[in-house]
Amino acid sequence: MSGDIDDKPQPLIEHLIELRTRLIWALGAFFVAFLVCFYFAKPLFNLLVVPYKWAVVWAGLDVTKAELIYTAPQEFFFTQVKVAAFGAMVIAFPVIASQVYKFVAPGLYKNERAAFLPFLIASPVLFLIGASLVYFFFTPMVMWFFLAMQQSPGEGEVAISLLPKVSEYLSLIMTLVFSFGLVFQLPVITTLLVRVGILESQWLADKRKYFIVVAFIVAAVLTPPDPLSQIGLALPTILLYEVAIYAARLVERNRAKAESAEVVETETE
Repeated sequence: MSGDIDDKPQPLIEHLIELRTRLIWALGAFFVAFLVCFYFAKPLFNLLVVPYKWAVVWAGLDVTKAELIYTAPQEFFFTQVKVAAFGAMVIAFPVIASQVYKFVAPGLYKNERAAFLPFLIASPVLFLIGASLVYFFFTPMVMWFFLAMQQSPGEGEVAISLLPKVSEYLSLIMTLVFSFGLVFQLPVITTLLVRVGILESQWLADKRKYFIVVAFIVAAVLTPPDPLSQIGLALPTILLYEVAIYAARLVERNRAKAESAEVVETETE
């Protein structure tokens, strides 16, 4: 195993030069992606508004009258900047992740590098699954919940209509995307911790009841103050925790098999 890693001490300046190179590549990828996304900021924002249109249809309203507003001259401009930054992070993430891996890979053994690579693939895939769940289901559901609170004019009642601001709508959907995206990283994080020996599957199983409480607390903090989105985040989190326990047991089982094979091979020799 000693041949899998370079044990020679490296001067600090070489590590700093390597870090600078990786940062330049990562920031360069983000900057290029940001410029492209900013050029297409309006179409991208219109794409993010599609779930709101679905919610309008679900509420039985005229979709042609669905509109968003901005109340400050600079509000929509900065909203487009946020959309561009959001899109740039998504597009540039593979490059950023690869640069992080290239920086830490020389300090890992060959088997550690082999174990680390699958998580680089699983992490963005799980994030996209969580983001897709937000886009196609939870955002329309949350907006439908808010639209249902509108009031039509009548005897003794005034008209109360929802006119979302572009910045607030973007903040809502970005909060939901990042919340679900991070929650969907739970199996990846726990499996990594089990691989390095920090956690055990039995410990995760024993702490299940505490995690359920924490899941609802975190969902209440990360999501808008409505029960639908809070429950909608808490339930997948609990389900993913069960997936994490199962993945941890698989890791421990494979480790036990590998250790048994090594013992048999040693005894044979």
